[in-house]
Amino acid sequence: MLNNIQNLRGFTVSASDGEAGAIRDVYFDDEKWIIRHLVVETGGWFSGRNVLISPFSVLGVDWPAERIHLNLTKEQIRNGPDIDIDKPVSRQHEAAVHDHYGYPYYWAGPYVWGYSAYPTLLADRAAEYAHDNAIGESIKQEREQGNPHLRSGREVVGYEIQATDDTVGHVEDFLFDDRDWSIQLMVVDTRNWWPGKDVLISPKRIDRISWENRQIIVNITREEVERSPEYDPAYPPPIGPQNEIYRRFGMPPR
Repeated sequence: MLNNIQNLRGFTVSASDGEAGAIRDVYFDDEKWIIRHLVVETGGWFSGRNVLISPFSVLGVDWPAERIHLNLTKEQIRNGPDIDIDKPVSRQHEAAVHDHYGYPYYWAGPYVWGYSAYPTLLADRAAEYAHDNAIGESIKQEREQGNPHLRSGREVVGYEIQATDDTVGHVEDFLFDDRDWSIQLMVVDTRNWWPGKDVLISPKRIDRISWENRQIIVNITREEVERSPEYDPAYPPPIGPQNEIYRRFGMPPR
């Protein structure tokens, strides 16, 4: 089952030795369409700092209890590099976060999580990858380049959707798979443009994001958007090829 990114906001963060804060936001990769970091507000525990936590650290998400379980201690989180949420996240800052928690660099390998398709699998082999000299050279280069593809989940909510022939709605949310943290579908609210509904569009249909104009440009027509599967939050879409959105546009699942 897919879950809403916006629903994560406010979830309690459980460290191995107690509660450590709450989820404030996520940062996602707008090239690979995957959630890279959770923004954790430590609140009264550690003077209200915001820190980044990678899915490498996530043991599981308890959706009914609105709680995320981490394989970190409160001390590790307290001493983690803080983040200014009003500024872009650089690759150098990401590297500092990964260094602090002892995880490998996801950008150093051929898959979405470096040398694995799933962050939980890769975390178990962190020491092996962290000491690879070839990866280290790649890391050094990436540190200098920065990361232009890392974006705030809260920021894009409300962005207009520009189809090939018209403006058709705005971003309401994204649906993701918490096994690999990939963003599978975009929820588009069309009601401001016509007597509409919330519909689902695959990120594969996104040409680009205009951060200056607060727009997401998609390579489908207004009519195709109107005919897209309706989204009902009471009945989340399934994962995989049985999902109607993939059949409708003849696309494989992400």
